[in-house]
Amino acid sequence: MPDYTQQRINMVESQVRTNDVTDVRIQNAMRAIPRELFVPEEKRPLTYADTVLQLENGRFLLDPRTFSKLAELAQIAPGDRVLDVGCATGYSTAVLGQLAPNVIGLEISGELAREASRALSLLNIPIHVVSGSLNEGHAAGAPYDVIFINGAVEVEPTLLLEQLADDGRLVAIVRNGARSRAHVYVREHGTLSARPDFDSYVPVLPGFTRAKTFAF
Repeated sequence: MPDYTQQRINMVESQVRTNDVTDVRIQNAMRAIPRELFVPEEKRPLTYADTVLQLENGRFLLDPRTFSKLAELAQIAPGDRVLDVGCATGYSTAVLGQLAPNVIGLEISGELAREASRALSLLNIPIHVVSGSLNEGHAAGAPYDVIFINGAVEVEPTLLLEQLADDGRLVAIVRNGARSRAHVYVREHGTLSARPDFDSYVPVLPGFTRAKTFAF
């Protein structure tokens, strides 16, 4: 039987700490949460691989490097209210819940949302997961101090940005042609600003794809 505990330790040592993720809370959360519980059985050999883990119907879990660096970029405080967009099977929600207990997971797939709720309940993590359009967010729980987007966006997440509290942060991988970089958006006194950070090429989430244009 695989030694998942050792694999979690190796993941943090080789994919998280070596990529300048210095927040020990993130490191400890990723050591503690059993990622394999959020991965379909047939995909479990890849649970701790340094790669995006593909699920059904185009959904995925971010690779550990990208996920951990986005989490650090968000600067999540214990009292923050967090919206986890594109939570898939709930792994990201579980980890973020170790940083701030007030988290809502949002997933477009009702089936995946149910899987996420089941996995979280197995770990006795009392986090609510809702099903809905990712680009529309979850206005009923707004405003949020942090909005965490689990994937790339080709268009500005306008509706999500409207759900940020003052001093709130939204983190996502912004894809612009061949360039793909993490960005943090910050709302200060009603004004939004954006700052690029690290490079990462991950799939685009549903609802955030730029419309195709045709040349004649």
